[in-house]
Amino acid sequence: MTLLQRLASATSSATLHRRLGAVEHVYGLTIESLGPDAELGETCRIATRSASASQVHAEVVGVRNGRLTLMPFGPVQGLAAGCEVEALGHGASIPVSDSLLGRVVDGFGEPLDGRVLSGAAPRRSIKGRPLNPMTRPRISRVLETGVRSIDALLTVGQGQRVGIFAGSGVGKSTLLGMIARHVRADVNVIALIGERGREVREFIDKQLGPEGLARSVVVVATSDQPALARIRAAHAAVAIAEAFRDEGRQVVLTMDSVTRLAMARREVGLASGEPPTARGYTPSVFAEIPELCERCGTADSGGSITALLTVLVEGDDFNEPVADLLRATLDGHIVLTRRLAQMAQFPAIDVLESTSRVMGDIVPAQERAMAQTMSRLLALLQQNRQLVDIGAYVAGSNPGLDKALALEPALRGFLEQAEGGVAREQSLRQLAELLSGLPGGLQGGKS
Repeated sequence: MTLLQRLASATSSATLHRRLGAVEHVYGLTIESLGPDAELGETCRIATRSASASQVHAEVVGVRNGRLTLMPFGPVQGLAAGCEVEALGHGASIPVSDSLLGRVVDGFGEPLDGRVLSGAAPRRSIKGRPLNPMTRPRISRVLETGVRSIDALLTVGQGQRVGIFAGSGVGKSTLLGMIARHVRADVNVIALIGERGREVREFIDKQLGPEGLARSVVVVATSDQPALARIRAAHAAVAIAEAFRDEGRQVVLTMDSVTRLAMARREVGLASGEPPTARGYTPSVFAEIPELCERCGTADSGGSITALLTVLVEGDDFNEPVADLLRATLDGHIVLTRRLAQMAQFPAIDVLESTSRVMGDIVPAQERAMAQTMSRLLALLQQNRQLVDIGAYVAGSNPGLDKALALEPALRGFLEQAEGGVAREQSLRQLAELLSGLPGGLQGGKS
C-alpha cells in the first residue's frame, strides 16, 4: 500500500467532526439534553463527574424540539446539568461467533463468567428485521424436548414459537432447564431478563449443567439493571440466535421472561412521554413484542429458531394484557397452573389449557389420536371431579369415567417427570401402553 493509499484510508476512518450536546435535566433514570443532532435508537456517550466511571452510554428514546430524551445503560451517578453528550453515529450491536458457545455474557456481549472471549468476532445489529413471510419454509420437523407431556401431547416443531405461561413459583425456570439440557438442537440461546442474581447462577449450575452450557449462549440482564439494559439483552439474544440460524443451524431460544421485557419497555415508554393504556402498558409494548417474536422461526438458510418464551402472569391472571398479546401472537402455549403444582405434579403442565398449533401438521394421525384420547380422559376427570370428591358419583353410571378413574394414577404418573431427557419414541410407547384396552368411545369420536 502506497503512502497516499494509507493516508486516504486513515482519513476515511478518522472522526472529522463531533456531534455534541449538553445535559439539561436528569430525573429518575431519564436524561434530557439540548442536542446533539441524533436519531431515535442511536447510542450516545455522556461524560460524568464520577470518580468511578468517567462516562455512561445511553440510547436516544425521544426527540422533541431539538432536545433528546435518553435512557442510560448503566448507573447515572455523576451526571449533572452541563455534562457533555456525544452522538456516536451507530445503534446497538453485539459480536457473534462460535466463541460465545459455553459462555455467559451481558447485553453488550461482555463476558460475565470471568473469562476473556477469544478472537475477534463480526458485530451484528441487535435490531434485526422480521423475515419476508413468503421466504419462510413451513414447519415440518419435530423438535424433541425430552419432556413427556410436551413431546407426546403438545408436540413442538423446529421453528415454532411457544409461550410458557405461569404464575410466580410454579416451575417455569425448572421446565426451561429440563428442556435446555436435553433438547435436540445445535445451539441453545438462553436469555435471562430481569432475573434475580441468585437465580442466574442457580439456573446455570443446577438446571442447565455443564453439558447443557457447552452448547449454549446465556445472555443475562438482572433485575437491578436499568430498563434499557434489560431490553438490550433480549434483543441481543435474538440477534445471536439469528446469526446461528443464518449459518443453517437449528437454534432453540429460551427467554425468561417476556413479561419482564414488557415491564422494561413500559418503563422506557412512560419516561419518553408515551400514553399509558391497559394496566399502564404503553403502545410500544404491543408493537415491540410481536416484532421480536416474528424475528424467530424458520429461514431459507435451512436453519430455524424455535422460541420458548416464558410469560409471568400477574396474579395468576391468564388474561392480563401481555399474556393475551402473546397467546394471540405465538404458535402455541403451554400453561403451568398453581393448582397442579399444589398437587405435587411437576412439571405442572395443564394439558387441557395448552395447545400446539403446528402439531397437526408434523405428527402422523395415530399420534394425534393418542393425544386426543389422553385429553378426553383428563377432561372427563376434570368435569366430574367435584361429583367424585363428594361421593355423589355412582360407579357404573358412566363407563368412560369409570375407566378414566381407574387410569388416573397412571395418567398422573405419565404427566409427572423429575428429570428431562426422555426420548420421544419412548414417551409415545409409554402413552400407547397406557391407553391400550380403552373402550372404543374414548379412543375415537366424541366421548
